[in-house]
Amino acid sequence: MIILGIDPGLAIVGYGVIEYKGNRYRLLDYGVIRTDSNIFFPQRLKLIYDELSSIIDRFNPADLAVEELFFNKNVKTAIQVGQARGVEILAAINKGLEVYEYTPLQIKQSVVGYGRAEKRQVQEMVKILLNLKEIPKPDDAADALAVAICHSSCLNYKDMFKMK
Repeated sequence: MIILGIDPGLAIVGYGVIEYKGNRYRLLDYGVIRTDSNIFFPQRLKLIYDELSSIIDRFNPADLAVEELFFNKNVKTAIQVGQARGVEILAAINKGLEVYEYTPLQIKQSVVGYGRAEKRQVQEMVKILLNLKEIPKPDDAADALAVAICHSSCLNYKDMFKMK
């Protein structure tokens, strides 16, 4: 099964594409989609949508796994990132993908075995599980791969995480 993991954002959207087969992982691609803050907001959303649609076309994943958002300070930023996350989900739905969402705690628990793990511990486990020489950069891409790995470990229970 091919899984697309997303670390949602507006300025930077992390993505990671893995194949999960027989309890083994194979990295297919990872990276980020960047949008410039000097571009009008609707154009930034379109850029994210178009880039993500292209990634979906290239790898034909079965599922999209996305991290739930958590903000506690800047409301304007939260709303804009929420709108970007909606566009990211829309790109997946328009391509026929099932969408699943996971909290940061669930992702850490799944990847590291401890829900309060530090970011560096999660990145190190992503490196180990995907048999990489180094931790994927930037952090947003490593986070997206962690989301995809989390989803693969939840496949037997994935209906619990399906976006409603």
